[in-house]
Formats: sequence, structure tokens, C-alpha cells
Amino acid sequence: ATRTALTSLWNRNIDVDLLMIVAAIGAAIIDHWVEGAILLFLFSLGNTLEHYAMGRTYSAIRALMDLRPDEARVLRDGTESIVPVEELRLDDVVIIKNGERIATDGQVVRGESAVDQSAITGESMPVVRRAGDGVFAGTINGHGVLHVQVTRLASESTLAKIIQIVETAQAEKSATQRFTDRFEGLYAGGVILAAALYAIIPALATDRTLNETFYQAMILLVVASPCALVISTPASTLSALANAARQGILFKGAAHLEDIGVARVVAFDKTGTLTVGRPRMTDLRPASGVAPEELLRLTAAVERLSEHPLGAAVVEAALERRLPVPEAHDGTSIIGRGIEAVVDGDMVLAGNDALFVDRGFAIPAALIDEANELRDNGKSTMFVGIQHADGVRFLGVIGVADTVRPVAREVIEQLKALGVEKTIILTGDNERAARAIARQTGVDEFHSQLMPQEKLDIIEELKRQYGTV
Repeated sequence: ATRTALTSLWNRNIDVDLLMIVAAIGAAIIDHWVEGAILLFLFSLGNTLEHYAMGRTYSAIRALMDLRPDEARVLRDGTESIVPVEELRLDDVVIIKNGERIATDGQVVRGESAVDQSAITGESMPVVRRAGDGVFAGTINGHGVLHVQVTRLASESTLAKIIQIVETAQAEKSATQRFTDRFEGLYAGGVILAAALYAIIPALATDRTLNETFYQAMILLVVASPCALVISTPASTLSALANAARQGILFKGAAHLEDIGVARVVAFDKTGTLTVGRPRMTDLRPASGVAPEELLRLTAAVERLSEHPLGAAVVEAALERRLPVPEAHDGTSIIGRGIEAVVDGDMVLAGNDALFVDRGFAIPAALIDEANELRDNGKSTMFVGIQHADGVRFLGVIGVADTVRPVAREVIEQLKALGVEKTIILTGDNERAARAIARQTGVDEFHSQLMPQEKLDIIEELKRQYGTV
């Protein structure tokens, strides 16, 4: 507080920090050392509580910064070298191995992979990227090796812009805070001026001594110091933030805590907010004559060899049902298609339509209808079959989705009951998934396949229409 007050004085600004320090000095001058010390202690305690409450708001920025690697493996003149990402130049070719984060925005020039873009776009499933496709800094290469040509410097990447957006948003103050900032300078200056005049004018205009008027002026300073306000504001804010956290709600600043009370529109991200944030198996649709347990058991066997989130969801479902999952071997992942492996002497295929169509296998119309129904409900699908010398015996189709949180629909209903006029989903995921989640939760409107800047643009437009969002 003292350092802040001196800094304000040096910059010719008068604020509450300076007023509190002057009041404490005044208390000491009139021989009330204990009161002055208590004043400083309480004021420092208030600042500490406020910093503690607001400190968590910067965790989002730190988490975003951690997404970008500090170094990159660059290929120059046929030689690989490790360089800081800040030293990357346009048109450099960066090598990203399996499981590594992409250093900066670029275009794939060699390789093919399923890239996890959830941190940037919010898509719950990895996206296939091959030569000619663009990739973002901070996303994860899920398979093989990618050669990426740098199209944006690290400081100009999509991730860097997102960090800037978050910093700007978190620095934004509420209307009350902006009013308080303006008022505190006037208040502090007014109190100090009043104390000075109270010390000087009566001494000149009356027979009272300067010592008497100065003593009374110091009393005025101590009494007028906004100690109670300085303590109560951060304390009440911290209490509200802590109570919200216990309910599973994280406010990233006091401004948002205040604004939520007058919001007319609430916009939601989809993945991890309205949904659980990870895929789960939701549907087993076996072909005629196939037991559901057989479909799940054989699919889990081959997906054990896969690193794809859809495969992990199927394996998890089989383990939850305590099914005996056989061993699979000679597994091969086909990027953007699926996986094949040998189970009990049979070649089992699990993947999307293209995995079978590319091999000349026609998928039965009944299974295609089942898959289309699942997709219309925002679910990802995988066909499963056993390949023989004369074709494929289809076992069925499985649906996997990032499921809605159990309380999501209730939350939307309560918001509407509290007077919220419109609820909206803003997501980077595909239209089918967004529409399905909106339907399941009762959200009024959705916008899909959005980049972070596009989400911000929509929110700004909503603010112009509705005020607080």
C-alpha cells in the first residue's frame, strides 16, 4: 500500500492508497500509534484479499501460455535444429512428432495426422490434417510426423491473439468499478484538502492555535479514511467468488460477478461447459444376428491399440460392462479412417464409412440409416466388421458423443426463470453437434464452427443489441 501510495504521489495522482497512508501518519502524529498501525494492517489485509481473489483470474492466461511450446524443431538446409519459437521465420519448415504441440500457425507440407484442436476451436474430436491443410499453434499432433511450413510468426499466431483477447477481457472493469476509480481520486483529494483547510483557516481566523487545529484535522483524516469500504469490498467479493466456486462456477473477475446480475443474454461454450468434455459411448446398434456384447467386445479389442478418443470411449464402455476383451495384434491405424487388427484369427475393421468404401465394401443400407440417425443427434459413428476373403461381415455401428452434463438443461431453465431473455451456444464444433446439444439443453440459438475471434465478434454484437451479455 505504501509503495502504491508513493507511486501515485510521484505520478501526481491522489487516490485512496495515499489517503490511507496520510491518515495513518496523522494518527501517529496525534499519538494514536496503535490506531494508525491497525489502519495500515486492515488496509493491507483488504488489498491482500483482493489480490488473492483476483489472482485466480490470471490462471487462464498462464494455461494458454503453457499451450505453446518454448522451442521448435526446425528444418533448415536439410539439417534439423532446436530453436526458440520466437526465432522461427516465415516459410521455415517445423517438424512435429507424435504427441508434440505445434509451435505456430502453419500449413502442412508433408505427413498426415489427427490433430487435437480442442484448445483453439473447441472441437471435441481430433481433425484429420494432411498436406495443404492449416494447423494452429498449441494444438497436438496425434499421430505420426508432420512437416509444417510457418505461415505466421509466434507473436502473430491464433493462440497469441487468443491470449491477447483473454488479457483484454480480464482487464475490463465493471461500470461500478469504473465509477469507483473516478470517485476515489476526487474523494481522496477532497478529504486531504478539507483536512488542510481545517488545520489552517481556523488557526488564522480564530484564536485557536495551529497545534489544536492540526490535531483536529488529523482526527478528520482518520475518521474520513474509507477503511471500512476498502475492507468490505474485497471481502464480500471473495466471499461471493468462493461460494460460486463451491457451486462449480468460476468467475474470472469481479466485473463478471457484478454483470451476471443484469445480464439479458448468456452465451455458452459447448465442449466442457454444457457437455462433460470427453467422449463416451452412447449407442450400440448391432447388425441382424449379432449380439451387442459381441459388437462391443471385438470393437474394444481393436481400439485398445488406438490412441483416438473415440476408441478410448469404446474401451472404457467395455470395461464398465466387465466384458472379456480379447487380445488384438497386428494393428494398423489408418488416419482419418479408423483401425484394423487381428482378433481371434479374424481381421476386424472399425472406423468410418471411408474405411470400408475405399476397400470396395458396401455398407448395408440399414446400418447407414442407423448411422445417419446417430449423426443427426450430434454423435460420431464407427462401423465395425470382420473382413473375410470374400467380403465383410458387418457387426454393427457404434455411436460416441461428448454427452450433456446432467444439470445443463436445469441450469438453462433456471436462467430463463430469472429473466434471461436468450441463451446461445458459441462453439468451434460442427453444426450437427451444436444443434444436438442445443436441442438437448433447451438453448435458444447456436453458432458453430467458430474461431475465438468470431465468438468475440458475436458477443460484441449481442452487447450492442442487449447490453450486458
